[in-house]
Amino acid sequence: MLHDPLGLIEAELPLDRVPYEALVTAVLAWKDPDLEPRDYEQIALQLTGHARAVAADVRRYAAALPRNDGRGALAEVVLREADGRLSAGLEGTAHCAQNRARLVRALYTRLDRLTEPAPAIT
Repeated sequence: MLHDPLGLIEAELPLDRVPYEALVTAVLAWKDPDLEPRDYEQIALQLTGHARAVAADVRRYAAALPRNDGRGALAEVVLREADGRLSAGLEGTAHCAQNRARLVRALYTRLDRLTEPAPAIT
């Protein structure tokens, strides 16, 4: 968990996306990394905190959509999966860090779809 006693993560502050996207790209590019378990754990912890922040944004945008907008239903599916994956404990492995990186990427993909204009109905 991220230490956030003032609730700033939930305060609709814009996320600093660029460094986390770079971290996700780097972690997913690993072929045979040779880091210490505590280093993997620290990377996974960073990605976990950011995934929680992105998930909060996805929730906020999804809640603002009209009920008949299918993007909200898809967001709920992604959020349920994210909640399940985030509830799993951290491990000091490359596999764990890469799973958290995939989760951040999936959450950003959903967030992008929620923030683009709704498709025109014909």
